[in-house]
Amino acid sequence: MTDLIVTMDGPAGTGKSTVSRAVAVRLGLPHLDTGAFYRAAGVAVLRAGVDLADVPGVAGAVTTITLDQTDGRMFLDGEDVSDEIRTAEATTASSRVSAYPEVRAILVGHQRSWVERHSNRAVVEGRDIGSVVFPDATLKIYLDARREVRARRRANQTGERYGVVLAEIEARDHRDSTREASPLSVPEDAIVVDTSDMTFEAVVDRVVELADRVSG
Repeated sequence: MTDLIVTMDGPAGTGKSTVSRAVAVRLGLPHLDTGAFYRAAGVAVLRAGVDLADVPGVAGAVTTITLDQTDGRMFLDGEDVSDEIRTAEATTASSRVSAYPEVRAILVGHQRSWVERHSNRAVVEGRDIGSVVFPDATLKIYLDARREVRARRRANQTGERYGVVLAEIEARDHRDSTREASPLSVPEDAIVVDTSDMTFEAVVDRVVELADRVSG
């Protein structure tokens, strides 16, 4: 069976999670949400009682953990932490620890191992997947959308005020694109799909069409 790794990168609010899951179903491939790995790492650091500013301590706490993802559920040392990683505390912790190159290097290893265990056939979403984690992926997709569109989508999902969400997205974009370790960027050879004026179904159809084309 030939390798088929589809990477889905892009900024927050472009629909990476919902699109990548739907694409995985259509293609009959497993789906990996790499952001959940960083959230689980944040939970591990909180549980270890390590100061989030202590880089060696954070890296040490993350080095010893085991991570897995099955049917959309995230497991930390064999425990299902799918709900815990979505708490506000875990979100803050994951944002902090994901900025450290030492942590990213460890988690990239986990992500590559996960895909290897699935016969190198998977749809993988994140913010540095096509550029860092799988630079030789079969198909690289970069989902994008205008900031105001992304903010409106997120506000509709969460019920937060549009202005607040827009400010958060602008701040997140700045952090992701300027961080020292694996900054958000359009991967080399990636196909950019601007979802601003596309329906969800149209985006999924477009990515599946591209995947079918490269897989023969």
